[in-house]
Amino acid sequence: MADFKELDRLLQKYVDDGLPSCGCVIARKGEILYENYFGWADMEAKVRLDASHVFRQASLTKIAMYTAAMMLFEQGRFLMTDPLYEYFPEFKNATKLVTKPNGLLEVVPVDNPILVRHIFQMTCGLPYEMIMGGVPVQHPTAAAMAREMTKLREKGYFTLREQIRAAARVPLAFEPGTRFLYGFASELTAGLLEEICGKSAELVIKEMLFDPLGMDSSANFLCGDLEERLVKDYYLKPGKSLGDEDAFFLPTPEQEARFVGPLGTVPGFSRVITNCRDYTKLMQMLACGGSYNGVKLLGRKTIDLMRCNALSPQVLKEDFTNNYLAGYGYGYGVRMLLDRYAGQHNGIPGQFGWTGGSGTWAEASPEEGLSVVYMHNLQPNLEEYHHLRMRATAYGCL
Repeated sequence: MADFKELDRLLQKYVDDGLPSCGCVIARKGEILYENYFGWADMEAKVRLDASHVFRQASLTKIAMYTAAMMLFEQGRFLMTDPLYEYFPEFKNATKLVTKPNGLLEVVPVDNPILVRHIFQMTCGLPYEMIMGGVPVQHPTAAAMAREMTKLREKGYFTLREQIRAAARVPLAFEPGTRFLYGFASELTAGLLEEICGKSAELVIKEMLFDPLGMDSSANFLCGDLEERLVKDYYLKPGKSLGDEDAFFLPTPEQEARFVGPLGTVPGFSRVITNCRDYTKLMQMLACGGSYNGVKLLGRKTIDLMRCNALSPQVLKEDFTNNYLAGYGYGYGVRMLLDRYAGQHNGIPGQFGWTGGSGTWAEASPEEGLSVVYMHNLQPNLEEYHHLRMRATAYGCL
């Protein structure tokens, strides 16, 4: 029998040291082994965090989105080798930046087109605006992306399809498939869901995952009572004092009211709001061969493909190595553990998941039918401090 006293101690210490709140659920083969919550959903109102509260997922949304995409792949709706321009014709004449012998940058046509697999593997060469991973943010690709996105925001309401057209005007940072660059590939994948299914990516995820898994506290919008259950997203000011709630994009009521048509419902793509219990249902499905509570959603071998490392040793070394990512590779929308020693990770090689910019983290291990879901909301999220310690303690308790 697992003993989680040390995990309780650690998570309580996080709150004692200033983290507003955190929660964690660990499950194996459909059974919850551990669930606990610490701190305040709203410190000013003295609202204690409990299982009902929901968190902003930011990039942890990717696990749900890429899972839905792999379901479509499994249905034969697309191939990983399809050129992206078959779905978004504006990428037919994609360009890239190259460095000339004199050190100057030049915009030239790509040698080969972006393929669907490149947007699953984050190797298409498009960042989020002004976020380039290990590449300086002053890089011309990041600056060009920022200019295009600024124009859209000045316009006001815009669709994901409009956002993709704008991104297509940006020269890629490199030849597709040659390097890893975290970023806009996710929006392109959300757009692929829309093109294939003829409805918003948010509706695709809801219908393919949230509804069949019974994820009643999960949505891309603050619908129903989710707004009153949403934890505050605090900003940690210099000197480690919690300040006012940090601004974080969520659709306004006016934008939510547009969630009635098949396309063009919110500006760009709206991230998931959920809680530890609900996201555990998704992670348990992925940990248990594609089935949860008697519902079969995805094939076991498709999950194995999803968690297959796609990055070469050189790309791993140059673009995917830091203290937080150490020991991991990257597959189709998720990272997976390759080297326990390199990552100082006491889990099992092959387990996979991702993380979110507001402090959320999740992994699934098909080898054991095990999943771990951890959540807090804080800016900056201090993920290296919190997640790596939580990870070591959680697997140690098991």
